[in-house]
Amino acid sequence: MINRRNLLVNTAIVAAATGPLLAESQPSLAAKNVKMGDNGLHIQDWFLESFFDLAEDRAEAAAKGKSLVVIFEQRGCPYCAEMHRVNFAIKEITDFIKANFEVLQVDLWGSREVTDFDGKVMEEKKLARRWRVNFTPTLVFIKEGNESLDPIDLEVARMPGYFKPYHFLSMFEYVQQQKYDEIPFQRFLLAKLKSLEEKGIKPKIW
Repeated sequence: MINRRNLLVNTAIVAAATGPLLAESQPSLAAKNVKMGDNGLHIQDWFLESFFDLAEDRAEAAAKGKSLVVIFEQRGCPYCAEMHRVNFAIKEITDFIKANFEVLQVDLWGSREVTDFDGKVMEEKKLARRWRVNFTPTLVFIKEGNESLDPIDLEVARMPGYFKPYHFLSMFEYVQQQKYDEIPFQRFLLAKLKSLEEKGIKPKIW
């Protein structure tokens, strides 16, 4: 389901990033008190409440001028916990996501019924296999719009694993700006860094 031509990510750069977005950006105290659902997944109050009809969720997101992103997580995943405790506790990140995206959380091993974009109904765990999601967290970004398309054509970007805050937000910006058809994510990162440095801003990314 992934368009590999558009999703080349320098994993060495991603893995090496350890700092917050900007020097003054820090996780809030709420990071220590992340809520957990009955299925053992960490949750956010602003995540999408859904009947798991993906075409419907995508259409509703589009009606709000937003894109849909599907996050696959699983119980006991330390990197999922890190994403919630750190990334989602930074206001700059959550404000941007909430303004531009609807976020649907899916359990990698879950048994809830999901209707895929092409109308096929299956359990969450079968959807994960169908979408070739093998580890968590995995974030799958879906093409905007209301037209009916085959699921394989709808994915525009994928975040394969845990990204540190600077790169995490940058991926959401990359999709929101629809740069995925123009340049690989690595080049987008480098251009963003150069632009910030020209403005005298030195983001803490290493």
